[in-house]
Amino acid sequence: MIVVGAGPTGLTAALALRAAGLPATVLEAEPADRARPGSRALFVHNRTLRLIAGLNPELAEEIAQRAVVWPTRETYYRGRLVYSRSYPPHSGGLPPFASLRQVETERLLLTACERAGVRFEWGTGVTTVSTGPEAVTLETGDGRRWTSGYVVAADGARSAVRRSLGVQLHGPRPRGFHVVVDLAEDSNRPMPPRRIFRYEHPALDGRTVLQVPFAGGWQIDLQCRDTDAPATFDSVEAARRWLPAVVPERYRDRILWVARYQFHQVVADRFTDEHHRVLLAGEAAHLFPPFGARGMNSGMADAVAAAEAIAAADADPTAVPRYAARRHAAACYNRDAAGAALRHLRPGRAMRIRQRCCATLAPVVPALGRWLETAPYGPRQGPSTESKY
Repeated sequence: MIVVGAGPTGLTAALALRAAGLPATVLEAEPADRARPGSRALFVHNRTLRLIAGLNPELAEEIAQRAVVWPTRETYYRGRLVYSRSYPPHSGGLPPFASLRQVETERLLLTACERAGVRFEWGTGVTTVSTGPEAVTLETGDGRRWTSGYVVAADGARSAVRRSLGVQLHGPRPRGFHVVVDLAEDSNRPMPPRRIFRYEHPALDGRTVLQVPFAGGWQIDLQCRDTDAPATFDSVEAARRWLPAVVPERYRDRILWVARYQFHQVVADRFTDEHHRVLLAGEAAHLFPPFGARGMNSGMADAVAAAEAIAAADADPTAVPRYAARRHAAACYNRDAAGAALRHLRPGRAMRIRQRCCATLAPVVPALGRWLETAPYGPRQGPSTESKY
């Protein structure tokens, strides 16, 4: 079987295929020594760890051991603490989450795939795809042709497989952007490992900011306004100007990476081709904002479900269509949940008044403080990491 793309979704799909006893070849457009800058997706849900454990228990444990499980959550409104909760140290079993840079998660997945016998073809970008009742044929930029009974398309937001199949992405693409900055931890004077969310930060002219620890550093996410000029915020030089409002001054010179992202909430109109031989997964099938950690986690759930469907397809012709229907429904749920989160991150007048009232009453009605803490991440229940095809 062929997997297109060696990101977390593609690597998980390849590992899941091998766990099902199927051969797996990964075609990746970039070279084996590619540089993958930035923390990107940090948060690995417990449900995702459990999915990985079902494929490779040692891998799930290694991800958990290398990650940070921050013990404290704090939420501020205009500089005033409105919610705080600390948890006892985790002991025994998989943690409730793992905070680790995506590049580290990918490295661990890659090692596990190599040990499982996955074949990798680096520098092999797919150019065209054709499908038939019995197989899929792929052409790559080096002139080779590849044939497989099934293909998992996990080649990201600019998926060549999706484009070749004529599949379209649909959903909101609102204006505005947010800026993500990675900081290296100061090992001599480390900051306490707390996840901090700040509504309308007074030192940032009322912009909202999130501060999340990961193994070896911090990710800072600044929500910008539609009228903001990107150059004011999205470079190393710009970040050095605004970061001291968020973290101690010494972190100005500890910047590892700066990136700008849009608020896409889009889902493919279908997750398979007409012959049910190609299964779209991850960002080839959907794009979400990072709040709520829906992107990588749902992509890895897609990957496991895709492998399960392929393993069952010979005996059950409905397996791949069922995968496509169920993961499409999961993606639509996540799209809507991301939209709910953005209504808190980028509030209109009514939502802003509601947030202000809840912040005022939070000291006497703790449930309102908890609502302010949870709302920016959207609904937490749902099918985002349900793997069944």
